[in-house]
This record gives sequence, C-alpha cells and structure tokens, in this order.
Amino acid sequence: MDPFRSLGLPRIPGLSELIAALQAQTEALAQLPRTMTDLNSAVRELIAATAVATEAIASAQRTAERLEGLVEELEEPVRALKPGLERAGRVLDDPAIDTVPDTLRLISEDLLPLIHGLRQATARVGAVTGVLRRRGRPEDGAPV
Repeated sequence: MDPFRSLGLPRIPGLSELIAALQAQTEALAQLPRTMTDLNSAVRELIAATAVATEAIASAQRTAERLEGLVEELEEPVRALKPGLERAGRVLDDPAIDTVPDTLRLISEDLLPLIHGLRQATARVGAVTGVLRRRGRPEDGAPV
C-alpha cells in the first residue's frame, strides 16, 4: 500500500518498496541491542560449557593414565599365569574330572563310616590293652 495515496499524491514507482525496506531496516536496527544481548548470553554459556568440558576431559585423561599404569603393573603377572591356566584348563577338560563329585560322594558314604568303625575298634583294643596292663603280666609275678 502506498502511504502517500491517502494524501492524494500520485504514486511514485518504487517509493513504496523503498519505504517498506527502510521500515524493515529500522525495525531490524531497533532489535539489534536485544539480539546482541542474547548473543552475549549465548557466548557466555558456551564459554562455561567449554570450561566444564575441559575439566571433564582433563579428569578423563588422569583416569586413563591411572588405568594405563594399573594395566602395565598387571600385564606381566597375568601373562605369567597363562601357561598354568592353560594346563589347568586341559586338566579340567578331562572327562575324569566329571566323576569327582560322584567319587567324593562314594568316599563320604562308604569309606568314612569304615574309618569311623576302625577308630572305634582301635579305641576298644586300646581300652582292652589298658585293662590288661593294669592287671599286670603273669611273668611279673602279679596275680592273674
């Protein structure tokens, strides 16, 4: 719309477009301070986020260095264990190992009661020999 048309002035070609462009530029310039303030705030937040990220990276670097030291300390002993672990693995892979629980159960059920009976018999024999010793031997002249 031509602003001069209401005044009764004839339309000048391109003047309306020029006035619209000047008005848009004026509005943009009026918004510039607020835009600059928002930009400043965003830059400050970016600086703070960068500082936090820098601290996090430094902490991660320190942790990585400590872990690397631990790995270096443990690497040689773990490598030294490898042959023994391989031998143990071969032994544990032997099918005879699968019978160990049954063998232990049989020992517990059969052999342990036998050992208990032998201990009781040994204790009785010890008691009998103790009685005989207290009574004395016939060749010592003690009454039988």
